[in-house]
Amino acid sequence: MAQRHPDMALAEAGERAALPAGDVLAAYLREQATTFLRALTRNAQGENDTDAPDAGHQLRRSARRIGSALHTYGSLTDPAWADPLRAELGWLSSTLAREHEYGGRLARLLTALHRLSADEETLEDEAAALVPAQAQQAAPGGGPLAVGAARAGALLERQLSLARTRAHSAALQAMGSSRFHAVADAVAVLASEVPLAAAAGAPAGEVLPTLTSDAHTVLAETVGTLPLPRAGHSYNGDALRSALAAELSAERQDAPWHRVRILLRLSRYAREVFPYADGEPESRPAALAHVLEQHREAADAAAAVTSAARTPRIAPATAYALGVLHADQRQEVEQARFAFVHLWQRTAVS
Repeated sequence: MAQRHPDMALAEAGERAALPAGDVLAAYLREQATTFLRALTRNAQGENDTDAPDAGHQLRRSARRIGSALHTYGSLTDPAWADPLRAELGWLSSTLAREHEYGGRLARLLTALHRLSADEETLEDEAAALVPAQAQQAAPGGGPLAVGAARAGALLERQLSLARTRAHSAALQAMGSSRFHAVADAVAVLASEVPLAAAAGAPAGEVLPTLTSDAHTVLAETVGTLPLPRAGHSYNGDALRSALAAELSAERQDAPWHRVRILLRLSRYAREVFPYADGEPESRPAALAHVLEQHREAADAAAAVTSAARTPRIAPATAYALGVLHADQRQEVEQARFAFVHLWQRTAVS
């Protein structure tokens, strides 16, 4: 879907306010369905082409938008049709995303290992300049992190490359399954006909802003349950210790933030269906979404490091490097939360 200038989008929304709500929703769904089908064709034709990754991204993107619209504006559609389709689109989007996520996770962790090793080397050089006698006694080949970083990187590359290969195979299998073809057929029907409920006959200007506002209200209420005061520190040692403690695992800490990320996506996509003037700058939801995506990536990367550290019989130097890497990624989780809190509070005050 092409991005429109905010003023143009609001002007278009004003023109559509008198139309039946179902017509406005159907037009958006048809647009996304057309994008989905075009991307599907490009993906099938360019499987061995550089264009295929972009087509896969468009598939996931349009699938998320169709599913989000059916969720937010579900009262305007036939639930017997919309609910199963929304669930299937969620399955498809997550299945197609895994290969990309594993590749990004590996690149992120290898880059972090390189950065941490370089930082350690810089600190050693600075220490050597201050205390030359101690530098002469230092072990050759770098510090303890540098010793284990290469092996830790190789271990992560083996595990995540294997996971990526399996995700690629799963995506290919899914694309050839009867389940996927049923989803594609449903989207093809959606491109020409949207089963609507009786409520869809009401004016768009009366119905759609309310439903869009409801999506934002659910988001705001969920954000209100987050530990925002604790996350309001750029370095949160208490949260980092809790993430390492058995009584409050990182997964349990991260889950509410992941929930907010999903609700923010629903709120953002709802504004694409029917933008309306509520004083919210368009750039802020996008900035919030970017921060929460960084949060998800760092949290998932830390979880991958934890999994690698459970490998039997790894060398102490490798385990040490993985521990430093895990702490680094959990610190990035805390930094993302810190950035989200301050950006959200500025949004709430404005």
